[in-house]
Amino acid sequence: MRATPGKNTAVALFVGAALVAGVAFGRAALDGEARRDGTLVGILAPDYVGRDRLAPDFDLQDRNGRHYRLSSFRGKTVVLHFWSSDCPPCIAELNESIPEFEEIIRGRDDVVFLMVTVDRDWARIAPLVPANLRAPVLFDPTRAVVERRFGTRLFPETWVIDRGGVIRARFDRTLDWRSSAFVQYITHLR
Repeated sequence: MRATPGKNTAVALFVGAALVAGVAFGRAALDGEARRDGTLVGILAPDYVGRDRLAPDFDLQDRNGRHYRLSSFRGKTVVLHFWSSDCPPCIAELNESIPEFEEIIRGRDDVVFLMVTVDRDWARIAPLVPANLRAPVLFDPTRAVVERRFGTRLFPETWVIDRGGVIRARFDRTLDWRSSAFVQYITHLR
């Protein structure tokens, strides 16, 4: 049985229409993803949004002398929080919403939360740190990392670094760490 020219044309038109519809659907889906990214960033209003600045590497110690190197967390989203015991908003954040944020991300192996203080030792901050806090508290008393590598002079300040080590956002203020928008943003960077 031979196909007629009219049937070939109809099939070609159908295939062409299906391709056009598929491309349009794909573009709409990508546009929706771009808007979602923009919406989250717009809601969160970071003080810096970027995609091309590699986070400066560092090696800092916790209270037990254990070393933490930022580059060792490649492949994970890193939430890097700078704070000080001399900063009342930092202490409020530490006691109000940071423990809840930790609870939200608990058990996830794709997100790392690091807290860096410019205080000299654990004795000074121990009374301020909630007993149930699991995030490593790292010390930078000389401000070699906080001030000289990241440029932070006022606290609190939070940096969000993607899996490739690229800085995606910086927040120069307190955050509502329990905010669904913040948690969704962190999750989206996976």
